[in-house]
Amino acid sequence: MEHLLFYILTTIMLGAGLGVVLNRNPVASALCLLLSFMGLAGLFIQLSAFFIGIIQILVYAGAVMVLFIFIIMLLDVKEEKKSKINLVAVGSGLFLVLFFVGQLISVVGQIEGGDQPLAEIDTAKAAEVRLAAFDQQPLENDRILENLQEGQFPDVQIVGETLFTQYNFQIQMIAVLLLVSAIGVVLLSKKRLT
Repeated sequence: MEHLLFYILTTIMLGAGLGVVLNRNPVASALCLLLSFMGLAGLFIQLSAFFIGIIQILVYAGAVMVLFIFIIMLLDVKEEKKSKINLVAVGSGLFLVLFFVGQLISVVGQIEGGDQPLAEIDTAKAAEVRLAAFDQQPLENDRILENLQEGQFPDVQIVGETLFTQYNFQIQMIAVLLLVSAIGVVLLSKKRLT
C-alpha cells in the first residue's frame, strides 16, 4: 500500500509540475504548483516527517501560493500567446533531462544501506547531550529536556528553538525581503494603472 501511495503522489507531483510549465494561463500554472506542493507534503507525511509535511502545506501551499496568486492578479498578467517551437531549445532541454536522470540513477545506485530503515533515536543520550550543552544546569521550564527524559522526541520544539535562537537574524531578513517585494508589487501595479 505504501508503494502504491508513493507512486500516486509522485505521479500527481510530476503531472502538476508539467502543468506549471505547459499552461499558458498564469493562474492555472499557479494552481498546478499548489497541487505539486500538496503532493510533496503527502510524500513527507508518508516518510513520517509530519512537521515538514505540515509546514509544506502551511508555508508553501498557504502563504507563498496566496502571494503568487495575489501578484498575478495585481499585475493582471495575460495568457501567453502561442509561439513557434524552438527545436534546438527543446532538444537541449531533453538532453539535459536525460543527463540529469542518468546522473541521479548512478548516484542513487551507489548509496549503501539506502533501503534500510532509519535507526531509532536514543532519547536518553539526547537528554545527556542537551544537559552537557548547558553545563549540567537545565534551563528553567525546559520542555525539550522533559520530553527527552520521558522518552519522547520533541522535533517541533527543537526546530522552533533552533530557528528562533541560532537563525533569528536570517528569519528577520527573509521577512524584510518579503515585505520589500510586496511593496514593490504594489508600486509597480500603481504605475501601470496611472
